[in-house]
Amino acid sequence: GHGVVHADETPVAMLAPGKGKTKRAYVWVYRTTNFVAQRAVLYDFSTGRGGENARRVLQGFDGTLVSDDFSGYHALQAQGVTAALCMAHARRKLFEAHQFNASEIAGHAVALIARLYEVEREARELEPEARRLWRQQHAKPVAETLRTWLSEQRQKLAKADVTAKAIDYSLSNWRGLMHYLDDGHVPIDNNAAENAVRPLAVGRKNWLFVGSQQAGERAAVVLSLIESAKLNGHDPWAYLKDVFERLPTLKQRDLTQLLPHNWRPPGDAAVANSTPVAVVA
Repeated sequence: GHGVVHADETPVAMLAPGKGKTKRAYVWVYRTTNFVAQRAVLYDFSTGRGGENARRVLQGFDGTLVSDDFSGYHALQAQGVTAALCMAHARRKLFEAHQFNASEIAGHAVALIARLYEVEREARELEPEARRLWRQQHAKPVAETLRTWLSEQRQKLAKADVTAKAIDYSLSNWRGLMHYLDDGHVPIDNNAAENAVRPLAVGRKNWLFVGSQQAGERAAVVLSLIESAKLNGHDPWAYLKDVFERLPTLKQRDLTQLLPHNWRPPGDAAVANSTPVAVVA
């Protein structure tokens, strides 16, 4: 089937065994897009930032991966994954250049990107094919204007200039940034994954570090359940309480009923759909 997955990763501190010091570990986030009704988010804990962590989770996945331009995701393209890059990243670099030295070049580029986002707001409720056609009609001409503008203005700038660097990021990643125009299932940016990273940013302030690799892996599983429950509109505490109560009595084949996108609150008349939907389906 068609699959689009968001990915992002963020550092967390892990206690180094026997040293009383912490070392850097990572939590990776994989999430379905906001365009699908059944949503899921998977958190994966690892002790390093190598691309093999993404390959392990996305083994056999050959859909589209929405991410930033981190090199750890590049090797996935060898297994048939299509890269869709994040417009919010490109915009952020241009916006910072505009703020840093009042660059009119960057300012105009940011205004054109704002128009691309306007088109997205208009297309939000459309079906994927209608969204693709709407983008082709309304966003593609703006994107072409943006590319021409960036290419022409780049020639006037010195290589070390902050605006030049922001433009180089957009132009060198142009194909990935524009992939969304040709596929109505793909979002314009990776904000859904960045939002899924937010609980970790809050968590870092509260729990400071994880005690071990095993603790990190367990925390990632619990976080996946809690945040997936929220994505599907459930109260996460009601969800977890019901799962823990029913878990001991359910047969293996019925466990899919407890997945957040299939779960129904106790007493809900709706019959749980027991088709398993993996995050990377």
